[in-house]
Amino acid sequence: MPTPPIAPKRPYQITQQGVTRSDDYYWMRDREDPAVMEYLRSENDYLDAVMQHTEQLQQHLFEEMKGRIKEDDSSVPERKDDFFYYTRTETGKQYPYYCRKHQSLDAPEEILLDQNALAEGTAFCRVGAYSVSPDHTKLAYSIDHDGTEKCVLYIKDLVSGEHFPEEISNTAGDVYDHSGIEWANDNQTLFYLVRDEALRPYKLYRHVIGTDTEEDELVYHETDETFDLNLFKTRSEAYITTFSFSTVTHEWRILPADQPQGEFQVFQPRQRGLEYKIDHQGDRFFVVTNEKALNFKLMETPIDATSIQNWREVIPHRPDVLIENLAAFDNYLVLFERKDGLKHVRISGADGTSDVRYIPFPEPVYDITPAANPEFSTDLLRFDFSSLITPKSVIDFHMDTGEWELKKQDEIPSGHDPSQYVTERLHAVASDGTEVPMSIVYKKGLKHDGGNPALLYGYGSYGYSFEPNFNANRFSLIDRGFVIAIGHIRGGSELGRAWYEDGKMLHKRNTFTDFIACGETLIEEGYTSKEKLAILGGSAGGLLVGACLTMRPDLFKAVVALVPFVDVITTMSDPSIPLTTLEYDEWGNPEDQTYFEYMLSYSPIDNIQATNYPDLLVTTGLNDPRVAYWEPAKFVAKLRAAKTGDNLLLLKTNLDAGHAGASGRYDYLKEIALNYAFLLDSLGVLE
Repeated sequence: MPTPPIAPKRPYQITQQGVTRSDDYYWMRDREDPAVMEYLRSENDYLDAVMQHTEQLQQHLFEEMKGRIKEDDSSVPERKDDFFYYTRTETGKQYPYYCRKHQSLDAPEEILLDQNALAEGTAFCRVGAYSVSPDHTKLAYSIDHDGTEKCVLYIKDLVSGEHFPEEISNTAGDVYDHSGIEWANDNQTLFYLVRDEALRPYKLYRHVIGTDTEEDELVYHETDETFDLNLFKTRSEAYITTFSFSTVTHEWRILPADQPQGEFQVFQPRQRGLEYKIDHQGDRFFVVTNEKALNFKLMETPIDATSIQNWREVIPHRPDVLIENLAAFDNYLVLFERKDGLKHVRISGADGTSDVRYIPFPEPVYDITPAANPEFSTDLLRFDFSSLITPKSVIDFHMDTGEWELKKQDEIPSGHDPSQYVTERLHAVASDGTEVPMSIVYKKGLKHDGGNPALLYGYGSYGYSFEPNFNANRFSLIDRGFVIAIGHIRGGSELGRAWYEDGKMLHKRNTFTDFIACGETLIEEGYTSKEKLAILGGSAGGLLVGACLTMRPDLFKAVVALVPFVDVITTMSDPSIPLTTLEYDEWGNPEDQTYFEYMLSYSPIDNIQATNYPDLLVTTGLNDPRVAYWEPAKFVAKLRAAKTGDNLLLLKTNLDAGHAGASGRYDYLKEIALNYAFLLDSLGVLE
C-alpha cells in the first residue's frame, strides 16, 4: 500500500467554558499557506494511488450510470402566457440549454441560455438566479463561476439577443430554486440580493435597466446576522416579497409589483418563534403559520391589513398533519401536507374550505415535488412523482376533473423493470423506545441471511425529510446485491414538526442514536451484517455519519462522508463563517455552557479516539461556502494520527468546486462512481 500523507501538527489551543481543546490542524484554515494546498493535493494523490486498482471499475460504473440517462433529452415545457419554457440536453454536453417556443410547441426553438458556452474554459459553472421579465423580452440570470455561490448577474435582451452592459458581482442565486432575482411589472426594474463577507444574502437592491449599477438603490438591509434574506414574487405576480428568516423566526415584506419605486411594507413583524409563509389571491393573502400550531395551520388576511391580529383561521391545527407549503391559484388553493411520513396534496376551492379533495397516488411509498406552475389562472397542477423503483414522472393533475395525466416518465435507456425490485417500510426501535421508519429497496430473490451488502442513507437536520424517491444511480449497487435503506430519523419532518424538534438543539443526539438503531435493525432482521454494512451522508448528513462513526465504530464496515460538518464547536464559535449565526437555533451557541457541553458530547472531531475505525472516504470542495474545506481535512488528519489498524482513510478534495460537487452532469457521475467503487471494494463485492 502507498504511504499515507501525514499532516504536520502545529499545536493550537482553544479554551471555552473552562475546557481547553487542542487543535493541531487549525492552521489548515489559511488557504494562503502553501502547506494547505500541499496537504490537500497529497491526499488526492494518495487516494488515486490507493484506488488505482478500481479505475476500471470506476469507468464501468460511470458508463453504467451514464447508460441510465437519456443524454439527448428535454424537460416537459411549462406554459407561461404565449410561451413554452423548457430545458434540454445534448449527448456529450455537460450542461443544459434553456429554451422556449412561442405560441406552439411546433414553433422554432429559441435558445435563451447555453450553459455549455458559458462554461467554456472553466472547471465549474452553475446557473444561480434565473428570471424572465413579465413581457418575456428580457432575461436576468446569474452565474456562479467557482462554487462559492457568489454569482455575477447578467441581463439579456431577448429581442436582439444581445446583453445589456450591466454586470453585477457578488449577487445571491439560490443553489436549488433559481431564486434571488425578481422583475417588477414595468419590465424595466429589477430587484436583486447581494452577500456579505460571510456570504449571507443580506441586502436588497433596485436596478433600472440602462442605469449605472453604482447608483442602484439599497431597498432593504437585513442587519440581524442571524437572518438570511430571500426574494420571491407571488404566484399571482401582483406582489414582490422579501423573506427574512432564521431557523425559528420569519418575516416577510411586500411591494405591489406595479409600483416598482414604492416601499416594501412589513407583512407581520418578526416575533421570535413565529414562522409563517404567504401567498396572494385576489383581495387576500393566505398564511401558513405555526402560531399556537406546532404542525402549522392555514389563515387568511386582507391585503391591506396583514398583521397577525387580522389573521382569520381557515384550517385549524391538526396534530397528525403537517402543512409544509401552499400554492394559491385563481380558482383553487393547494396545500402540500405530510401525514404518516408521506406527502399528500390537498386541493380545494379558492376559499380553502370548499370542494376539498386529495390527490390519490398509485403506490404506497412515494415522493412528489411541485413544479413551478407559473400559470395563475389554470386548472392544471403539475408535479413530479417517483418512488424508490418508479422513475420520475411529470404529472399534470386536472384540478377540475380529477384526471391524472402523465406528461413524461424519465426514460432509462439501458433498461429498468420495476417488477424486479422489492420496496418495504421497516421500523427500528431507538434507544428511548421511539419507532423510527426506514424505506428499503432491493432486488427480488434476496435472502435474509445477513450476507448482503447494505448502504444506509440519512440526513436528519433542519427539518428536511429524506424522501423515498427514484435515484437511477443507486441501481448500480442494487443490481450488485445491495440493500438500500433510508433512515427517516429525528431531525427531519417525516412524522411532523415534533419529529424535527426532537432531533435538534439539546435533542440532537436522538438523530444519531436513531440512525444507529436503523443499522442494528438491518442486521437483526438479516438484511446485512456488521461486515457488510455501510453508511453515507452529506453535509449535515456528513455530521450524522461522522457522529455515528465515532460513537459506534464497531457497527459499520465502511463510511462515506460527503462535505461533512464535523467540527461543530469550532465552526459554531466563529460568526465569520457562512451559516454560523443563522444556525444558533439548530445546533446551539457554544457561548452557552449547556450547549457547549452537549455539542462536545457528539462533535465528531472532538470524539476521535485511538481505535480501529471503519474504512472511510471523506470528500470536500475547496470553494465550499457551507462546510469549509478545512473541516473534512482536519477531521481526516486527526483520524489518521489517532486511529489504529490499517483500514482505509481517504480524502478527496475537488479543487474546482463548492458544496454540491462538480457542476457538469458527467463530472458529477464520476464523483459518484468513485464513491461506489470505494464501497464495493470495501465490502468485498466483486464484479
